[in-house]
Amino acid sequence: MKNKYDVLVIGGGPAGALAAKTAVEKGLSACIVEKRQAIGAPVRCAEGIGREALHEFIEPDSRWISAEMTGAGIVAPDGFFMRLESAYAGNKVGYILDRKFFDRELVWRAAEAGADVAVKSRASAPLMDHGVVKGAKVEYCGKVTKVSAEVVIAADGVESKFSRWCGIDTTVPVREIMSSVQYVMTDIDIDPHATIFYLGNEVAPEGYLWVFPKGERSANVGVGISGKKSGEGHRAKDYLDRFVKKTFPNGKTIEYIPGGVSVCRPLDSTVADGLMITGDAARVVDPLTGGGIYNAMYTGRLAAQVAAECISKGDTTREALMVYDKTWRASKMGKAIERNYHIKEYLISMPDEKLNAIIHSVAKLNLSEFSTLTLIKELIKVNPKLVLELGVLAASLH
Repeated sequence: MKNKYDVLVIGGGPAGALAAKTAVEKGLSACIVEKRQAIGAPVRCAEGIGREALHEFIEPDSRWISAEMTGAGIVAPDGFFMRLESAYAGNKVGYILDRKFFDRELVWRAAEAGADVAVKSRASAPLMDHGVVKGAKVEYCGKVTKVSAEVVIAADGVESKFSRWCGIDTTVPVREIMSSVQYVMTDIDIDPHATIFYLGNEVAPEGYLWVFPKGERSANVGVGISGKKSGEGHRAKDYLDRFVKKTFPNGKTIEYIPGGVSVCRPLDSTVADGLMITGDAARVVDPLTGGGIYNAMYTGRLAAQVAAECISKGDTTREALMVYDKTWRASKMGKAIERNYHIKEYLISMPDEKLNAIIHSVAKLNLSEFSTLTLIKELIKVNPKLVLELGVLAASLH
């Protein structure tokens, strides 16, 4: 690690890896600072991503693909099962990754492109000059090094301490933090090619429970509930334990992963003078599904592209970097986040009886495109009254 870079990236997840790789491909010097001692561990993710979303950035490799999905299912609060399948025969809906290997692959590619990588190194404070971010103090083995940079890209996850130290309000309301627990389980009976989502206040209040296959008899089995619903005797782990005892009584848990996911709107601004914020740190997780891998890679790459342009012009002010913020908000991803936030707010207020009725209205859906938007459109076709209840939001679904 040197004392000066064009771009300093805080965090070695998908956002940070794509940011660093893109920066060096644009002719800049870049370094990833990762606080963990190993890239990709511990995993704090259900590891699912859509087929087209992944292909936009990297071709799949069997080394880090745990399973390929061809369908999905939704289980209503009363246990009724609705199957979701792709209308295109043979079209793969998506993948379940092995994030330990996937994240390392992304960082290896950044390193091979020319980026420096510093693991077990913590960015402990920003370097500031009259309110402008100029780099970071980095701690490694008790030694503190000042590393200056033209632009710092914060990709340090949902905690996002670095952005907060730079004066950005990163507060997430308790009700919009999904308290999550996931087990990696084996020796369980599952459909190895379908993701299953369980809904309802008894199984996951204001959230959902998931089973994401990782092989023939293995899966990520997890739950996320609203932070305001969590309390003694009814925490996320309590809901998950009850589900596992009932559904997979003979299954074996080989990994335990607690964590939190923001399901709020993105930060009001994802740039400041000398600073860009990406991925979970920017709160660009899909507020309906909690998915964030694609959004992280997209914002990481875009941030580096804009940083390269601004550095070449000698202007890294907030105004110049704002191109990044405006571009992602106007993108398909940005529009989906805003739309899905409203859908999420609508769904969490829905009583189980109504949710049952909607899911009962269709036993099976063949989707022309496997997405949240397509699913909602198809449900509206069968339940026209939803248009009135969704109000103005419904207009954006057409």
